[in-house]
Amino acid sequence: MSVMETIIAALLALGVFFYFAGTIGLLRFPDTHSRLHALTKADNLGLGFIVIAAALHWGDGWIAAKLALVWVLALFAAGMAAQLVARAALKAEGRE
Repeated sequence: MSVMETIIAALLALGVFFYFAGTIGLLRFPDTHSRLHALTKADNLGLGFIVIAAALHWGDGWIAAKLALVWVLALFAAGMAAQLVARAALKAEGRE
């Protein structure tokens, strides 16, 4: 295994670790807002590590740019979805 393959494998392992941590947070945290926090933070970081690993694996600048765009769009989508779910939870609890 070359050095680059080792780096890619480590980045993929970090990405999977953060996805797993977000899933544990979803299952273990007591309320909607803390669950959302765990999911959006951990999943976005996990996706970032996986995108970096994929960009290094393919080694093409154009592919890396497209992967970065997908990651940025996922960051915005996750933030907006978390806001919408948090507002709906506040309404359901009668606090808004």
